[in-house]
Amino acid sequence: MEKRSILNSKIFTLSRICALFIVLLAIPGLAFSQEKANSDQNKPYDPKVAIFEHIGDAHSWHISLPLVKPIAIPLPVILYTNKGLEVFSSANLHEGEVYQGKNNYIVVKDKIKIADSAGNADATHKVYDFSITRNVVSMWMGMIFLFIIFGIVSSSYKKRAGKAPKGLQSVIEPVVMFVRDDIAIPNIGVKHVKYMSLLLTLFFFILINNLLGLVPFFPGGFNLTGNIAVTLSLSLIVLIVINFSGNKYYWKHIFAPDIPFWLYIIMVPVELIGIISKPFALMIRLFANITAGHIIVLSLISLIFIFNSLAVSPASVVFVVFMDTIELLVAFLQAYIFTMLTALFIGMAVEEHAHEQHEI
Repeated sequence: MEKRSILNSKIFTLSRICALFIVLLAIPGLAFSQEKANSDQNKPYDPKVAIFEHIGDAHSWHISLPLVKPIAIPLPVILYTNKGLEVFSSANLHEGEVYQGKNNYIVVKDKIKIADSAGNADATHKVYDFSITRNVVSMWMGMIFLFIIFGIVSSSYKKRAGKAPKGLQSVIEPVVMFVRDDIAIPNIGVKHVKYMSLLLTLFFFILINNLLGLVPFFPGGFNLTGNIAVTLSLSLIVLIVINFSGNKYYWKHIFAPDIPFWLYIIMVPVELIGIISKPFALMIRLFANITAGHIIVLSLISLIFIFNSLAVSPASVVFVVFMDTIELLVAFLQAYIFTMLTALFIGMAVEEHAHEQHEI
């Protein structure tokens, strides 16, 4: 009886956790719906504009909460033009309106341009935008989470040296062990220790920002890993590490492979393209999967406004919760795939080849 009581208690607790999880997954849809309800009712609803506003970058920090009017916090705008450096608040910028600073500025599709005397964008003058956008804020928040989490875990290891992990330490340690035992060692081998810091940073940075991106109303939680510039930067880091780690066998395989000489004209260009295509695949895979997930979820919510009927809302919410659950899996899966392929490419670059076996 006691065991049955304990089992029933665990099942009840699990069911409450699942119910809370489902409610939390539905909250982004409620926030999106509330933002639409607070917008200009006279304008026809354009799902494309609404969706790309949510997955794109912006010069203001939007916070949308259910049943609360959306808040837009202005961020610093940092521009370098023909008249030098200029810093001002994004609160001065409004779509279609001219702001007078050192130059006249106008916002066109959230891009800041220099305006001519007629108030139109002047393509002859270049604007270098170094502004702190909401994706930058989101990245900073992800970094803060990383510092806090690993600061706590590091402190726990120092205080509990030789003891079993406890609290947050017991959550993070299995993940670190997983990255080491199932990603680094099988793909890199004995040299894995040198690259563990990189692999762990990539894994947790992508994972945390993927999870934050699942909660659009969360302050700073935006489509960071669905931004091509972010995935490009991560891929460039991987490209540099791979090629600086490459040994003589790696470069010999590219420029002097063990094939007939007349095939060099084909294989060498293919191998050189492969140097770029590997990190390029990492960049596109992460960007496309995360962006596609956000577009699908927001498209399902938009069905309510497209049909302009509450009758569609139950089905829409059910599919949104289902897709958000899939996106939760994708958040972990993409962090794993990016880290695993990075380890695989590094392993291919540092692998020592035993040529003696080919002489048998």
